[in-house]
Amino acid sequence: MESTLDLQKMVGILRKHIVFIIIAVIGFGIIAFGVSEFAMTPKYTSTTQLLVNQKDNNNPALAAQNQQADVQMVNTYKDIVTNQVILQQVQKNLTHPEKLVHKARKAVYRTNSVTGKKVLVRAAKPAVYKSTGKAYKVSVGELQKAISVNSQQNSQVFAINVETNDPNKSAVIANEVAQVFKTKIKTMMRINNVSTVSNATPNFNKTSPNTKLIIVVGSMLGLLVAIGYVFIKELTDTSVKDDEFLQDELGLTNLGHVASIKMDAGKHLISPNKAQTESRTKRVRV
Repeated sequence: MESTLDLQKMVGILRKHIVFIIIAVIGFGIIAFGVSEFAMTPKYTSTTQLLVNQKDNNNPALAAQNQQADVQMVNTYKDIVTNQVILQQVQKNLTHPEKLVHKARKAVYRTNSVTGKKVLVRAAKPAVYKSTGKAYKVSVGELQKAISVNSQQNSQVFAINVETNDPNKSAVIANEVAQVFKTKIKTMMRINNVSTVSNATPNFNKTSPNTKLIIVVGSMLGLLVAIGYVFIKELTDTSVKDDEFLQDELGLTNLGHVASIKMDAGKHLISPNKAQTESRTKRVRV
């Protein structure tokens, strides 16, 4: 019975302050939205996919065996992608995004048959590079934090995901990591079994922060704070509100109610002594 009464009292308290609670929930939700949109840096993710597959497999009897080997190799490749050897080269390429147009040429000499001296036939030329895009200054540590690699179970395909604050930057880094990995793996593993399934493209839909989730969390926090404040306020309020407080909290007995008397302007109560005096005066006159 007491639990029922306590529950009713709690519901009554919540109903009494329902407007305050609703305002708190909406207010915290608005604050959460503002923090998500204006205080937190948006992140964008781009993904490139690579396939591990033996290209020189002409023996059908070994096809299943090679496929299983490729699947197992994916786990090894996932660890190599974020290795210092790969990321240092990626960092260098991102800082100086250049493409080799012409290789360097050495000078060519021939020996004069008469004098025996070397004669320059063709002068040396340095290598010619062409800029391939915008340069991005990023450290190896930042690359390790931005890159994640995942794959499905028993799949020969694995994905390289890059998350940064710029969608174009994410795509460039993802493609550069894939390209460097494909080049390095040939010399590291002495095998050429990695090919690109899909290149990364800029994704302008932010992946974090999750504004909807943050608003929900903020609103729930506002609800808890408001309910906690309301109950603390009610529990610490010792003022007399009704008869139940006197009976339940103080243990006093309710003897009844005294109604308030509202007097009209100009009218006053006559004291008992004055009324008796006027009555006696009337009897004497009679």
